Amino acid sequence: MAGAPSRRFGPISFAQLREHLALGFALLVLMAPVLFVFLWVISLSLKQEIDNTAYPPVFIPSDPTLDNFRTLFNETPILLYFWNSVLVSGGATLAALILGVPAGYGIAKSKAHGLAVLMLISRLTPGLSYLIPLFALFQALGLVGTLWPIGITHLVITLPIVIYIMIGYFETLPAELEEAARIDGCSMWQTFWHIAVPLARPGIVVGAILSFIYSWNNFVFGAVFAGRTTRTMPVAVYNMLTFEQVSWGPLAAAAIVVMLPVIVLTVVIQKDIVGGLTAGGVKGG
Repeated sequence: MAGAPSRRFGPISFAQLREHLALGFALLVLMAPVLFVFLWVISLSLKQEIDNTAYPPVFIPSDPTLDNFRTLFNETPILLYFWNSVLVSGGATLAALILGVPAGYGIAKSKAHGLAVLMLISRLTPGLSYLIPLFALFQALGLVGTLWPIGITHLVITLPIVIYIMIGYFETLPAELEEAARIDGCSMWQTFWHIAVPLARPGIVVGAILSFIYSWNNFVFGAVFAGRTTRTMPVAVYNMLTFEQVSWGPLAAAAIVVMLPVIVLTVVIQKDIVGGLTAGGVKGG
């Protein structure tokens, strides 16, 4: 006997609607602390300073203003710090891709699982562990205060990410394609470049995005190695805090400027991120 037809709300059934609502509510509960802080920062950046210190707090400004952003861009070298972050994070990500993609391919094909574990350990090790020897090295070389030590130390963050992701991704590629390329006369390098790299594009995209985000958000290395004109964005925001007075409006505006590239990057290429992760980009060796 056929069961009674389920009620439908447009193109979906009642059961599907209930599942979607439950999932949406669970996501809202989980994301509520993050969303509240994010919206509060936006609110601070759009209010006058008197409203930012008012009690009870004013969450929605009655007269939104962009004065905090004008103050930020006119009275601080924020664009210089932004460019420093672009150079450091972009350079560290590019170097990690150049070194990490072939390294991941070699480790995956040689089944050197010990090296994969070593990459994971190096990624999980706190950056402070490297700080003292690296500071002594760069001080001896006279590089402290320039962008070079910041970019080089960010490789400690970006390179293990790319290698570890690419190991997992290359291990999922069909071996038959590479064997066919070898039979057709391709060398190992040609097989890597013309067969493996195009197929591993989603994994490369995921590795590049995660590396850039981790590098962009890093504070410790920039705080130790940067000079007054070579600060990165997280360090610049931190230096806006003073013991005498905190200007919440410009500080929140600077926080928005720091977050904006990461948010835009994630939104624009979110399909590549999801595709890369689901295709095996983080399975590891």
